[in-house]
Amino acid sequence: MIGTNDTSKTAILRLESRKLVRSSLVLTGAFALLSAFYYSIFPGFAEDAEELVEAFPEYMFEFFGLDELHTIEGFIAAEIYAFFWVVLLGVYFAYLGAGTIAKDVRERRMDLTLSNPISRESVLLQKVAALWVPLVVLNVAIPVIVFVGSVAIDETMNPVAITMVHVLSIPYLLVCAGIGLLCSVLLDRARTARLLALGAVIFLWLVDSFSRLDEDVEWIGALTPSRYFDETAILVHEEYAFLDAGVLLAAFIALVAVATVVFVRRDI
Repeated sequence: MIGTNDTSKTAILRLESRKLVRSSLVLTGAFALLSAFYYSIFPGFAEDAEELVEAFPEYMFEFFGLDELHTIEGFIAAEIYAFFWVVLLGVYFAYLGAGTIAKDVRERRMDLTLSNPISRESVLLQKVAALWVPLVVLNVAIPVIVFVGSVAIDETMNPVAITMVHVLSIPYLLVCAGIGLLCSVLLDRARTARLLALGAVIFLWLVDSFSRLDEDVEWIGALTPSRYFDETAILVHEEYAFLDAGVLLAAFIALVAVATVVFVRRDI
C-alpha cells in the first residue's frame, strides 16, 4: 500500500526500479559476450577487409549506415551498435514502456494502487522514471566494456566517442520507451500493447533504412526516431548531433504528455 508520508511518495519508483535491475544486468552480460566475440574476430576480418567489403552489395552500406568497416570504429559501429543497440535495445525499451500501465490494468493492480492518495499522473511518471535503471546500467557498463575490448586487441578507440555514442543514444531509447508507453495506455492487454510497440519500433527502423536507398523518399526517414541517432557518424567521424538528440528528447516528452492525458481521462 502507498502511504501519505514523504518517503512513500516514491514507492512506485523504488518498486519498479528494483524490478528492472535483473534484466539490466542480464542484458549487460549479453552485450559483454557479444562484444568479446566481435573483438575476437576483428583482427582476422581486418586482414581481408577490402575483399570482404567488396563482397557486400552497395545498398547494404546505405541500408545499415555502414562506413569504414576496416577500422575498429566502423566495425564495432556496424556489428554491435547498428543493429543490436538501435534495434534490439530499442525493442527492449519499447517492451518495458508497453508494460507500464496495461499490465497493471489487466491484472487489476491499478485499482489497488489508485485506491491510495496518489494521482494517475504520479503513477505514470514514476513508472517511466524507473527506466533510469537500464539506462544507467547499460550506458555505464557497456562503454567500459567496449573501450577495454579495443585496448585488449591493440586497437584503442577514442573514449570520448564511445561515451558520446551512449549519451546520445539515451534520447533515442527514451522515444522507443515512449512509443511503448503510449501503446500501454491505449490498450488493455499488455501482450497486445507490447506487440504493437515492438512492431512500431521495428517498422520505423525499416522505414528509415529503406528511405536511405532512394533520394526521392529519403525525407520519410525524418519521421522516424532512428534517423536522429547515427552511431557510425559518432564513432567513425566523431560527429555529435546534439540538435538531433534535442529533437528526440522533445518527441519523448510529447509522447509522455499524450500518454498522461490519455491515462488520466480513460476509464479503467
